[in-house]
Amino acid sequence: MTDQPYHHGKLREALLARAMDFIEQAGVDGLSLRQLARDLGVSHAAPGKHFRDKQALLDALALEGFRSMNTQIVGAAQIIGDYRSRFVRIAKAYIEFAIAHPLLLAVMHSTKHHSDASDDLRSIGEESIRVARVMIAEAQGAGELGAGDPELLALVCFVSLHGAAVLAAGKLIDGTSVEALTIATTDLLWAGMAAGMPAL
Repeated sequence: MTDQPYHHGKLREALLARAMDFIEQAGVDGLSLRQLARDLGVSHAAPGKHFRDKQALLDALALEGFRSMNTQIVGAAQIIGDYRSRFVRIAKAYIEFAIAHPLLLAVMHSTKHHSDASDDLRSIGEESIRVARVMIAEAQGAGELGAGDPELLALVCFVSLHGAAVLAAGKLIDGTSVEALTIATTDLLWAGMAAGMPAL
């Protein structure tokens, strides 16, 4: 075996990095700890010291994915500006991440809802929607958005933006630019929230 950094206490990081590459190239179905061990030139038993099974590996991958995505979204939300421009930046951050990592994003969301998902994963998986919810509530308080449950509104925004991102990542938007799709989607969402939700 060649001398690699993971031979010096970094096998876990190497497994995650290789698994991330594998998923981006081929999806999650063929991913296995045994294959990762072969790819990294370590024994078949070595990955088991860090991940009890494939689901534990996916849980760790999802955690890393959400941490990376949340960093971008929180950064976008913290840039000084009016609420609408911050909302657009949050939307762009999500769509850009989704287009750059479509297969990883699918793993992130499916793993977060898996029955064996850790509490940490469930919590960090909700961070970006919490950011949107807080911003919506603040904009309502400032009179820029109408009445409505911020939690429900944030969910509607997520559903709309996730749909746009998935279609864009799959090149299914028929010649429309990602920028145009993002602006149109955020314009419609903001206009709807500004008008307020009708009483149910």
